[in-house]
Amino acid sequence: MANAKDLESVKNIEKLKETFNNIKSEIGKIIVGQEEVIEQILIAILCDSNALLESYPGLGKTTLIKTISQIMDLGFSRIQNTPDLMPSDIIGTYLIDEDKGKKVFRFQKGPIFANTILADEINRATPKTQSALLEAMQEKQVTVGNQTFELDKPFFVLATQNPIDMEGTYPLPEAQVDRFLLKILVNYPTFEDEFEVMNRFTKTHVKTEVKTLLSKDSVLLLQNLTRQVPIADDIKKKALKIVHKTRSNKDLIEYGASPRASIGLILAAKAKALVNGRKFVSEKDIEEMAFPVLRHRLILSFKAERDGKTADDVIRELLK
Repeated sequence: MANAKDLESVKNIEKLKETFNNIKSEIGKIIVGQEEVIEQILIAILCDSNALLESYPGLGKTTLIKTISQIMDLGFSRIQNTPDLMPSDIIGTYLIDEDKGKKVFRFQKGPIFANTILADEINRATPKTQSALLEAMQEKQVTVGNQTFELDKPFFVLATQNPIDMEGTYPLPEAQVDRFLLKILVNYPTFEDEFEVMNRFTKTHVKTEVKTLLSKDSVLLLQNLTRQVPIADDIKKKALKIVHKTRSNKDLIEYGASPRASIGLILAAKAKALVNGRKFVSEKDIEEMAFPVLRHRLILSFKAERDGKTADDVIRELLK
């Protein structure tokens, strides 16, 4: 676990690269492959932002997020979203308690009071319950009655949704989708990776423990360092041009990305440079992060949908 000296030395870029390599190696004890997904979750954490993970069931999303929380010494909480889940089930509620013979109201905290929140199948919750997450995601606080409770820092919501089996789901409103910095696509493992998974989980069951490599203070420091990564003005303008193209290309896109996307694209590119042990943001960082930053913020035109284009296909065309 990092102490004050470690926090100071982490500013050295080589030390940082080693730190992130160690984190990835530690995750590799539990999770096989999925390097790009792991990197993008780390980027969301460094940006102090939320991420939406989309994949088919059984690809290890819960295990991955729980493992990262353990390595970073973060409190972990899992919320299984269902149509009958109420906002009070997430935030908490007041209970009547007895104190010295008198009845008093005592606030019982809900699962939202943790550092890492896994909101599993978020689109299965009703809009009323989904909206209970909005304040927590954006303001890092929750309000119950006339009282506001600050959430412990760092705080992230990592939500999952299933692209198939849409029956009984409630599509996320645009305002809420925009609160997610990244939309991360978790694909099926390669043949070799799945063979390794099969071998690991069909032998004698031995529980693998992961080490805690960072403290909460270290994570907060890394978030601060992310914002200090230098980026040239011409690369900033390139990022802005990409976002502006999403608003002007009416052939492909009905509604483009908001200014929140411009800020997110720069921050995500800075975090990507940091994770890879580089002292500056490159054009490649902007281009690679354009996909997870923009894919959930675009509403495609009828023509693009008729031609069978996905959001990623459209982003690829914009980058050309």
